Amino acid sequence: MQKIFETPLYPYKRSEDQDAAKPVRHPVVVIGAGPIGLGAAIDLAQQGVPVVVLDDNDKVSFGSRAICFAKRPLEILDRLGCGDPMVDKGVTWNTGKVFFGERQVYAFNLQAEPEHKRPAFINLQQYYFEQFMVERVRAIQEEGAPVDLRGNNKVTGIKTCDDHVVLDIETPEGTYQIEADWVVACDGAGSPVRSLMGLDFIGRVFEDNFLIADVVMDADFPTERWFWFDPPFNRGQSALLHKQPDGVWRIDLQLGWNIDKEEEKKPENVIPRLTAMLGQDAKFELEWVSIYTFQCRRMEKFRHGRVLFAGDAAHQVSPFGARGANSGLQDTDNLCWKLRLVMDGLAPDTLLDTYDAERVHGADENIMNSSRSTDFITPKSDMSRIFRNATLDLSEKFDFARPLVNSGRLSVPCTYDGSVLNGHDVATMPERTRPGSPAVDANTSEGWLMDRLGGRFQLLAIGTDVPEMLEFDGITVKRVALCDGDCRSPVIANRYLGKETTAVYLLRPDQHVAARWVKFDRDAVEQALKTATANG
Repeated sequence: MQKIFETPLYPYKRSEDQDAAKPVRHPVVVIGAGPIGLGAAIDLAQQGVPVVVLDDNDKVSFGSRAICFAKRPLEILDRLGCGDPMVDKGVTWNTGKVFFGERQVYAFNLQAEPEHKRPAFINLQQYYFEQFMVERVRAIQEEGAPVDLRGNNKVTGIKTCDDHVVLDIETPEGTYQIEADWVVACDGAGSPVRSLMGLDFIGRVFEDNFLIADVVMDADFPTERWFWFDPPFNRGQSALLHKQPDGVWRIDLQLGWNIDKEEEKKPENVIPRLTAMLGQDAKFELEWVSIYTFQCRRMEKFRHGRVLFAGDAAHQVSPFGARGANSGLQDTDNLCWKLRLVMDGLAPDTLLDTYDAERVHGADENIMNSSRSTDFITPKSDMSRIFRNATLDLSEKFDFARPLVNSGRLSVPCTYDGSVLNGHDVATMPERTRPGSPAVDANTSEGWLMDRLGGRFQLLAIGTDVPEMLEFDGITVKRVALCDGDCRSPVIANRYLGKETTAVYLLRPDQHVAARWVKFDRDAVEQALKTATANG
């Protein structure tokens, strides 16, 4: 049976643009049909923005690659219409265990709190992730959404102009040109677009290498994240074990710095390492093997005129912590509503500068956490190793030491503290839903709160009257009201009210809080909306 990553899902098909007398202008061109590029395309198309997606391949990625998808990106995927198939296929987990040598030192639950629709994480091979997103593209195409996915269309040249971008494209039938009002570059860590524009990363490359092996096997390990420091099967190094669908298990083994990467990837060298870990009687098959080096880097700017970079094309972090694809989806979630407002003439061009500011802030936060994880996992001095090992010993019996253990602090959503788009705040309300933060889910009388939010500006009304719909300079703001029973919920109080009994939240289209008040005030909402759209 042919595997999904061997099957063309969006094969080359000649487009009308290739026969046009002069380059055709498109509103938005997305480069790259990985998870981030497809996420951007779906988001824009659902808002009615015509978008062309160019990819130099015609099928999903080979190998698992990204596998851990966090709660916040799953909520974004719900808004894009493809969250359910991801979660249904994925392996759900909330629990992790940390081992030092042969003993377990402690376990943790990433989502002990009740009333969230989505789990802390699912594990899902990237090829399934991309398959479900391609299927979603096909579904919205049938509904009339303006999205065109072109396989085997490789961008080989890019020229930026004041009001558009010119792209040179190579296909199996020759080359052609198109123009774009805006380009969103989601073409991965090696980003040809970034290279064509003469741009590069800043940051660190860590002196260590890790082996990734996806193995197919029958195993009775629980559905948890297991991380080892100095395990008996990989002395002086680290290891990680994750369960994926279809009996596939992800194993990461630290190898050290001075290695021959090509030699280490050979099955005759990989299999003994896995046998030492899994046992001599373990039956398994290799599905995919790769070696990666920790990198914590980003572009200085994510916006370059009419070209906007997102995902790995804009930033790279180590896989420990699951920040790659998760942060990339938050990039496009931040970008697409802003781009639409600018294209519709409802916000100034400067609104896109806040994409750069907010997501650079998010990238720096991820790089900081990823760098700390890397330094803890791979100590660079004898003293650092002594400190790490002492921390692990203490964590077995003492709670205070456990936050100091860093086996890859797992991805959490970014809060845009200090953003120029943030409006009024109320200090007596919960800090977790302050301006700049993502909304927090809760079970309401009309369903999950996150399912009721997003895609447009909205006013969340809790225990107070708010008009059903407002309009300010062409931007419509709709009300989401919680009933009296919801307003008395201790969960709602904990997440949205704090010391207050009523609240009004202005929420951005990406479900982040723009401003909040105790009572509704039309003038205050209008000013906050102007601030949130850079119209203030």
